[in-house]
Formats: sequence, structure tokens, C-alpha cells
Amino acid sequence: MRVMLKASMDTEKANEAIRNGTLPKLIGETLEQVKPEAAYFTADHGKRTAILVFDMQDSSQMPVIADPFFLQLGAEISYTPVMNFDDMQKGLAQLER
Repeated sequence: MRVMLKASMDTEKANEAIRNGTLPKLIGETLEQVKPEAAYFTADHGKRTAILVFDMQDSSQMPVIADPFFLQLGAEISYTPVMNFDDMQKGLAQLER
């Protein structure tokens, strides 16, 4: 299932991770692991935020992906099922008319 992961990082923990070089490593390892179709980095509500869209094969992947963000960055995490345009068209085609 295609999901969007949003990880909003604690500012102090993210600052420290930048200073000690672990933030780029954590992000790089996560990107390698999930192979996202899209990855964006922004500020959201005053916090560094990563937004990744990827195909999650099994819900058991959730803790494996999120826990490094929780443990190292004190991040707030959300997973949201999402569709691209093709997915939406396929779903709408299945509606009874």
C-alpha cells in the first residue's frame, strides 16, 4: 500500500544530530530502506519535517521505519494511506454508477 510518512523532528535533537553528523546518515538509511517514490524536506509548524511517499509491503514495517526517528530525533510520526492519480481512477472505476 502506498503511504505517506511524515516525521516532524524535535528541534533540539535534530540540531544535535546535525552537529554530530547523524541526521544525514539516518535520512540516507531510511531512503535506502524504503526507496520512496518521493521524498521532501521542509519546515512544518516550526519543526524540521521529512515527508516520504513509498510502498509499504506490510504493516510490520511501521516500527522498523519509525523507531529511529522516535529514538534519535524525538520525532512525531504519522502514516497516511495515499493514492496517485492512477490509483484514484482505478478506485473510482469500481464505484457503482
